Amino acid sequence: MTTIIAPREHDIGNMVVRRAVPTLQARSVGPFVFVDHMGPAVFEPDVGVDVRPHPHIGLATVTFLWSGTIRHRDSLGSLQDINPGDVNWMTAGRGISHSERTPGELRGGGQPLHGMQTWVALPKAHEETAPAFHHHAAATLPHLRHRGAHLRVIAGRAYGEQSPVAVFSDTLNVAIDLDPDAEMRIEASHPERALYILEGEAQLDGHDLPARHLVLPTPGAPAVLRAKTPVRALLFGGEPLDGPRHLWWNFVSSSKERIEQAKRDWEAGNFGTIPGETEFIPLPER
Repeated sequence: MTTIIAPREHDIGNMVVRRAVPTLQARSVGPFVFVDHMGPAVFEPDVGVDVRPHPHIGLATVTFLWSGTIRHRDSLGSLQDINPGDVNWMTAGRGISHSERTPGELRGGGQPLHGMQTWVALPKAHEETAPAFHHHAAATLPHLRHRGAHLRVIAGRAYGEQSPVAVFSDTLNVAIDLDPDAEMRIEASHPERALYILEGEAQLDGHDLPARHLVLPTPGAPAVLRAKTPVRALLFGGEPLDGPRHLWWNFVSSSKERIEQAKRDWEAGNFGTIPGETEFIPLPER
């Protein structure tokens, strides 16, 4: 049985963000514990994304854009613009801080932004791994084109291809673009799978899907996705987590005590500094 879930919407002033995971029906999908749909937005002059420095532990962030540019800075000294089709994979491990902003030179007005940001919980054996940042340009990802379907393997394995992005567990993460009337098979190659429809009118096994919703296909069964209009979607999942995870603010861990330590570390300034940044997001009161 297919399950369809409406995400929670957050208006952050200059853009709408829709949180598809976690929900009551899907606390996680494979290793994915957090799935955000950003935009689509077109910014006014002098407006853009401004996510001030903040910390993470126990996860990897995965950013993929269909349009726009985000500049990443982190406490390792990384400075990297992510453009459409690229992948930014940041492993937080035992602790990292980063910021995400629209570059100043692109704030003249009319700059678009549309994409997905997801968090992958690290396996327990890797929760305290050293933090790292890796950028993969669009041209380095596997691209599959067939009869109006364009698939890009962001991370993990899918459709006989393997992404160059290093992952910590069996992962499914595919960007989908379909022309009108194009079809593609959603394989049952991973134990847990989900489909997020960013835009367009689509059907799964002949049943209409609402745009900007999370879709959980029938477990263990293949399905056929068909586009009635141009469609953008994200397919993700993989092996189930090796145990429950606790999420608090930007921290993910199998241990509540470890999250409490991360809170203290952020307040004490123990996550390192980010070159070029002087601001930071304070620890929330709750």
